[in-house]
Amino acid sequence: MFTGIVAAVGKITSSTPLGTSADAGLRLTVDAGSLPLEDVAIGDSIALNGACMTVVSKTATTFDIDISRESLRLTSGLDGLNEVNLEKALTLAERLGGHLVSGHIDGLGKVKEFKPVDESWELVISAPRSLAKYLAYKGSVVVNGVSLTVNRVEDSETDCSFSINLIPHTIQVTTLKHLKAGSFVNLEIDLIARYVERMLSATNVTSKE
Repeated sequence: MFTGIVAAVGKITSSTPLGTSADAGLRLTVDAGSLPLEDVAIGDSIALNGACMTVVSKTATTFDIDISRESLRLTSGLDGLNEVNLEKALTLAERLGGHLVSGHIDGLGKVKEFKPVDESWELVISAPRSLAKYLAYKGSVVVNGVSLTVNRVEDSETDCSFSINLIPHTIQVTTLKHLKAGSFVNLEIDLIARYVERMLSATNVTSKE
């Protein structure tokens, strides 16, 4: 589990195929930047742009993860030598500064607008229509690993657009500063909304016990 509070911005410094077939995944080496790795062990989880990955090797300043071709297809920003938002897995001794985040990407969004508004920035994202029921005014959403609050939601027949206000601090300490119209982003909907939807959809299911 994670919180959606980005701890550091790292960078993918190398990408090596794990096999020779077109379906082979990649081994990514990540420069952890200011993220301390002293307490990270092989097998621990670190979120890269919101996607939970397993550390397979490490040095004092870098770590490696293996990512499948399917995960590459379903995520954004992990297929090149890009900067990435980093967060280590949550422990019970830490504050829950954002919201409960699983690190499982629910879909890709597309940036429609990213513009300054006074001292802040407005980010408007088009989400898949299948995620519309999970997006609510003042609800939580994760964009590239960052826990954010939805300010406006507009539904259409083809998609769901939602707006987010980004304060200067968020722009400074995350990779969201690099977004522009047309950029794709990783989206994770609120964990509680996921369970509420399941409970409501199962109300007509009769137990056989």
